[in-house]
Amino acid sequence: MGEIADPVQFKEEGNKHFQAGEIDKAIECYTKAIKSCKDKKALAVIYRNRSACFLKKENYNNAVSDASKAIDVDAADIKALYRRCQALEKLGKLDMAFKDVQRCATLEPKNKTFLETLRRLGADIQQKLKTTFSTDSRVQNMFDILFSDESDKEKQEKAANNLIVLAREDAGAERIFQNNGVPLLVQLIDTGKPEMILAAIRTLSGMCTGHRARATAIIHTVGISKLCSIMAVDNEEIVLATANLFQCVYDSLSGGDKRNYGKEEALVLDSSKDLKDILLALLEMIASKKVSGHGRDQALNLLTKNVPRKDKKNTDNSKGLFTIDHGLKKILKVCGQVPDLPDQLPLTENTQLIASVLLNKLYDDMRCDPERDHFRDTCDEYIKSKFDPNDMDRNIHAINTLSGILQGPFDVGNVLAGRQGVMEMMVALCGSEREVDQLVAVEALIHASTKTSKASFFISNGVTLLKDMYKKTKNEKIKIRALVGLCKLGSAGGDDYSMRQFAEGSTEKLAKQCRKWLCNPTLDVRTRKWAVEGLAYLTNDADVKDDFVEDEAALRAMFELAKSKDKTILYAVACTLVNCTNSYDKKEIIPEMVQLAKFSKQHDKKDFIERRVKRLLKAGVTSALAVMVKADNSILTDQTKEIVFLALAEDIKDRGTIVAQGGGRALLPLALEGTDKGKIKASHALAKIAAVSNPEIAFPAERIYEVVRPLVSLLNTERDGLENFEALLGLTNLAALNDKLRVKILKEKALPEIENYMFEEHDQIRQAATECMCNLVSCKEVQDRYLEDGNDKLKLLVLLCGEDDVQLQRAAAGALAMLTAAQKKLAVKITKVVCIINNSHTMVHMWLEIIQRLCIHDNPEIQHRGLVTVFNMLDADEQLAKKLIECELLEILTYVAKLEDNPKKQDAINAARACLSRAMDTGLIKPFSN
Repeated sequence: MGEIADPVQFKEEGNKHFQAGEIDKAIECYTKAIKSCKDKKALAVIYRNRSACFLKKENYNNAVSDASKAIDVDAADIKALYRRCQALEKLGKLDMAFKDVQRCATLEPKNKTFLETLRRLGADIQQKLKTTFSTDSRVQNMFDILFSDESDKEKQEKAANNLIVLAREDAGAERIFQNNGVPLLVQLIDTGKPEMILAAIRTLSGMCTGHRARATAIIHTVGISKLCSIMAVDNEEIVLATANLFQCVYDSLSGGDKRNYGKEEALVLDSSKDLKDILLALLEMIASKKVSGHGRDQALNLLTKNVPRKDKKNTDNSKGLFTIDHGLKKILKVCGQVPDLPDQLPLTENTQLIASVLLNKLYDDMRCDPERDHFRDTCDEYIKSKFDPNDMDRNIHAINTLSGILQGPFDVGNVLAGRQGVMEMMVALCGSEREVDQLVAVEALIHASTKTSKASFFISNGVTLLKDMYKKTKNEKIKIRALVGLCKLGSAGGDDYSMRQFAEGSTEKLAKQCRKWLCNPTLDVRTRKWAVEGLAYLTNDADVKDDFVEDEAALRAMFELAKSKDKTILYAVACTLVNCTNSYDKKEIIPEMVQLAKFSKQHDKKDFIERRVKRLLKAGVTSALAVMVKADNSILTDQTKEIVFLALAEDIKDRGTIVAQGGGRALLPLALEGTDKGKIKASHALAKIAAVSNPEIAFPAERIYEVVRPLVSLLNTERDGLENFEALLGLTNLAALNDKLRVKILKEKALPEIENYMFEEHDQIRQAATECMCNLVSCKEVQDRYLEDGNDKLKLLVLLCGEDDVQLQRAAAGALAMLTAAQKKLAVKITKVVCIINNSHTMVHMWLEIIQRLCIHDNPEIQHRGLVTVFNMLDADEQLAKKLIECELLEILTYVAKLEDNPKKQDAINAARACLSRAMDTGLIKPFSN
């Protein structure tokens, strides 16, 4: 027999579950009751009950909906009205909540809960109106200042910054939006002043972050083409800000907005067309001559970030296919540009590498062979279409495009390089009289030999070409590139015996030549970059490493190169540093590194590695690493950045040098945004720095607040004891600095973890946690936790004061003194326990004894803290103070107060005298003669 659908039974079961705190089960029962109930009044009661469940679950929209259904049946249903009022308040709809509770108070005028809620909501509404009017006038005022010709520059900068800050908060962004903000910001952009454009773009970014409705309005008001024209300018700061705005818009339109929209709103806010238009506009930018190099870089970066699937389990790669159909040839055009020729697209030093990375990501996004074949065929057609026996410029464009593909989807490039006519074209270019032809050809040969296991075609054909060029050319630019090609092909361990002899017999000599080129200031940056590329391969040899780190001039030259605008150098610098520090990650090794060992006597002893690390630090390696950390992941992976940094931070003695060279600042991005494994390592390195140095020096200005989250991430059971301990020490140092940092630590939910470590068996961890708590107790939120009923937090502090460890006692006594000073209730709580009339209770004796021991402690600091706690207890409640004075404490206070003045113990003596003065003031004791 099927189950009988009895709404009364379901409702009763729901009530039982609700009373037992089983809210999900209660909702299930009430929902079944609603489906089977036909009686209107009974149905209203069930809706009202389910509304209470939704309130408990913090599902306020559903709570409002159910309560409204009950009120529709009975407008005077006071429970439903109050529940709807509570839900509306949580949703921020204060006006509607106020009307509901006003109705409740009319129905029950003496109900204190309703009256209190009415008063509170009234005050909140007034405050909100005040804030709204104040914000609206501030917004208007800011725009007036920005548009005024009479405002001085400093005033305008302040107004612009205030506008940006306001837009980052949802309420502020909404006020700007409602006050005609978007058209006004467009007017700011139209002034053409760079500082005004920046302020407007950054304000728009704040306004549309995580808000699809505002993002849609901004795109339609400003226009995608206008935003593209702003991102096309030759001003890196404006370009980066506009790229960030595009990213914020794209995130909000494609699901970054977590708000609940109704069906109609969701229909209006369908973003698929806008997203497609943004992609098309970015693809147009890539191949446009009107776009600056910086603008092109950011258009490519935006495509790299947003087109390929984030998760390969997602089968929808339509964005990738759309981009290939509408933009693959445009990306190939960028790869083929030869800056030394006339009439080329404006590029930066990094544009072509970024384009190669995008090609690689798009190819990797393909799901099946037909898609991959289409990609390869499009590339093949493009290169073939450029070959022209009568036009050398078109030929080198074709070969440079191939270089770009070889640096991206290598498998595609490898196939295309083997096509008929390609090798012949390279031979012709190598033999050309023009330097640019030779440069393009030799670089293509180098890129073709990158993934050595697949480079057999070039190992057999390229070696002879490169050797000839290296030996015959007088041009240093060509010579250096040929050398790098030979190094790469040598590391491939090809079949050519003479090649192997060339590499193995001359490794140190070749490295010396590379160092010489590296230090030659007359050579251009691109050419010196290739010297670092050569060292990236040659430093697999242990002797080459040792020679290199002894050459401080070469090291400094490499670090200076790392700071240049050409970020493509960074990978070669990183590989060289990985080799010199032997910081290979065994599991996730940099792909090229495995086979590069062919050159080397590379199994270094630890002391050799340590010596090299010291030399690198002395030459200023941290400054180069700081640049690497800022580099885009498309150029340098997080893993590469981490393994070099952490190899340098291995020795505690070196950490001061790392801080002095700005390493604390450089570690922060790795701790916040690196790989999961790297975040832990970088966070631990930060903890070590924060634990032993002045955080204000190691992490200047606002960066100090960013350190909190990485340190808190180390406070969990999966991290080892040393990580826990050093994170606690770091947080203790931070908590000692200011209230803002203490609040930040609490916001990161560190408090429960710190409390747990105060129970830790390990003495040092328990001490560190207690010291951290001592620095946090000045926060009201921490004091409130100690005031909560039924917790043992205060008891634990008192007991820790009784431990033998002096440092632990010092921290616990400090926390106790501060808490009892800030909260009289806590002082009363301790006094009550100590002064129970029937003193046979073990805990009473223990607490009293601990307080007394603090007051006569050998350590003046602990003694002072104990006596301050006693003063707070005397000051908290006169009746209890009388009982406190009746116990042995009076004798101790009198003894300490009568001691002669002593600079070492003066704080404690003064505290004891203050206690007696307090007792005399309240008439608990009579003045004594001395």
